[in-house]
Amino acid sequence: MDERILKWLFDVKMAIEEIDSYFSDEVKDFLKYRNNLMLKRAVERDLEIIGEAINRIITRDQNFEIKITNAKAIISFRNQVIHAYDNISDENIWSILINHLPKLKVEIDNLIDNK
Repeated sequence: MDERILKWLFDVKMAIEEIDSYFSDEVKDFLKYRNNLMLKRAVERDLEIIGEAINRIITRDQNFEIKITNAKAIISFRNQVIHAYDNISDENIWSILINHLPKLKVEIDNLIDNK
């Protein structure tokens, strides 16, 4: 595997682990998330990193679009967070954290392990 792609996969892995660490001392609670501006901004930043890294991976090797479920949607969401920040809902980000991030973590770990 290309060293740059591997580096970007590790960037995604680290961003997911950072997000997980924000909730390591307590149960994930939407209302606490919604009321904690610093936590929301930290999560948004890590989601930006994930989207940018996946964009770089796909740009470098389009075969990864098949290997990473919803790669285009992840990139699109990253663009929305950066360029349409005032249209991002807490509910949407929460859904990503609960429903999509765990699946992405498994895929990224598998890609790194099978390098």
